[in-house]
Parts: sequence; structure tokens; C-alpha cells
Amino acid sequence: MNKNLLLLSFYFLISLLPVVVNAQQNQNQHKAPAPLFRDPIYDGAADPVLVWNREEKKWWMLYTQRRANVDAQDVAFCYGTKIGIACSDDEGKSWYYRGALDLEFERGINTFWAPDVVYHDGTYHMFVSYIKGVRNHWSGLATMAHYTSKNLWDWEFQDLVKLTSDNVIDATLYQMPDGIWKMWFKDSTRGSVTMLAESSDLFNWKFDEKPAIGGKAHEGPKVFHFQDYYWMLTDEWAGMRVYRSKDTQNWEKQGMILTDASARPEDTPSGAHGDVVVLGDKAYVFYFTHPGRETHFEGSLNEHGVLPYPKRRSSIQVAALQFTEGTLKCDRSDDFKFIMSNPEELE
Repeated sequence: MNKNLLLLSFYFLISLLPVVVNAQQNQNQHKAPAPLFRDPIYDGAADPVLVWNREEKKWWMLYTQRRANVDAQDVAFCYGTKIGIACSDDEGKSWYYRGALDLEFERGINTFWAPDVVYHDGTYHMFVSYIKGVRNHWSGLATMAHYTSKNLWDWEFQDLVKLTSDNVIDATLYQMPDGIWKMWFKDSTRGSVTMLAESSDLFNWKFDEKPAIGGKAHEGPKVFHFQDYYWMLTDEWAGMRVYRSKDTQNWEKQGMILTDASARPEDTPSGAHGDVVVLGDKAYVFYFTHPGRETHFEGSLNEHGVLPYPKRRSSIQVAALQFTEGTLKCDRSDDFKFIMSNPEELE
């Protein structure tokens, strides 16, 4: 009797093996690559924003194309940058380089940083930080340039947006239920805090002189809606701060995410300036890392005034956001099912 029960249990366990194997294969099939993307031209991908290309039916990643493999003085590799394009046509499982956008609207070689793109009434709108020329050290005034496109490839320059000062970067946009567009951005003249502007048409903006997020210096705000709250992430150069709101007017300061290095390749030291994509009940945070550094700012210039290549290069990563106990958390070492589905099917 006991022998028969033992045999039955054995056969039952054997019958489960295909189920377990298939489940593991399915998990591995949808496992996020780490790193998600490295720029094959300059190896300096940073400040990613994800855009669904409605014409090609593919996900695009637009990013600041830092010239990390170019030996030049100090931070010159962060200037003269274009906006690079990475593409995925397999729901995010792999990404490949498509080129860089031609956004020049005046003579010379100029600098473009940290785009944000929204789609409205059949047109893509891009807001990207613009600095004239190429510089060896952190300097130059940054203004917010507005472009429009019908296909994400060909962009028409519209204007330099007048905001709270002549030194603003890192726009993030969100359209409220009443149709009003809000743009949050970093103002370097006010201690590097987040400011707010509003528009009904994406062309004419009114701004508030009071910071939306004040206090400790930060950059790279990102606003999105998830689990019945509005959320803002800001880059504090040692991970991202989380803020929560019911109305985008009053923000509650939460904890930090992406602070510690993970066990994944290239995923160190902390996560910097990123984007969030919400697909149904899933939310993914995309960010860049400096895998050759111990901390975000670590690295000394050599005798020629050049930062060594391992300290310059950067990679793009992705992790899952979890809504837990009323706030957002993120375990960047955790395996998670990563599927970048067609957002039009969720509309």
C-alpha cells in the first residue's frame, strides 16, 4: 500500500516537470536584458524616454547620446550630443540602434539633452534641452526647444519656450483630465529644483514662480499616473526620490528607489535620470547607470585633464515598480516579467 502511494507520488511529480520547465522558459523568454541597451556608436546612452511609434508599431527609446568613447577635456563628452534612437520590435526583449535625430536649427554643432515626447491630436511634440555649441566644462545656458513631427523621424523646430529662467533642462509632460498640459522641469538658477508650467495647446505656456518641488537640489523629474495616484520621480544623484499626489498640485515626499547597486550586469552604482512606462497594471522604470563608477560622481581627471573612459560610459537599464503599502518600491535585482505590449491596444 505504502509502496503504491510512493509510486503514485513519484509519477505525479514527474508529470509536473513539463509544467515547471515551461514556466521557467516562459519567465526567461520575458526576462529584461541587463543592460537593456548600450549605444554602439559612442557608448554613452543617458536620459532615456520611451515612445510608441504609431507608424512603425514599435517601441522607440530616445536618449541623450553622450560621446563617452571620445577622449576630450573634462565633461566635453556630455556636449555636442544628439538625441539617439534605439528600437525594439519584439516587445522590449532586444534593442538596436537606428541613428540620431537631426534637430539643428542654427549653424554649428550644438548640444541636445534629455528629451520628452508626447503624442497629441496626430502630432508628436518634443521638448528637449538645448545649449549652443560644445563646451569642455559645465557651462552654457540651457533653453527648452519645442519640435513637432508626424513620424518621429522628421522634426520641425517650433520655438524656444520661455520658462522661469534662461537655464532650464529636463522637461516631463502630462495631460490632465481637463485637457491642460503640465510641464515640470529643472531650473538651475533656483538651486536646481523642479518648476511647473501649464498650457492648453503645447505652444503657449504660463509658469508658476513657486517651485513645484523645492528643497534639496535634484533634476530629471518624471511624472506619471499609476494605481490611482500621480507620481513624480526626481534624480538626487544617488537614486531617485518618490513623490505622491492626488492632484499634481500637492506632492507628498516618499522614500528613495534605485539607490544601491544590483547584481545585474552594468547595473551600478545608482539609477539616474529616467522614464516610466505604465502598461495596464504594470509600471517599468527606465534609467541609466555609470557601471564603471563607485558612486554617481566618482572619477578624477587624468594628467591631461581627461576623465578615463570607464568613468564616462553609461548604460540603460529597466526595472519593475511595485505599489506596496501606498507607495512605490523597486528591487532592481529582482527578476520580473518584462513585456512592452502595444499601448494602443490598452487605450
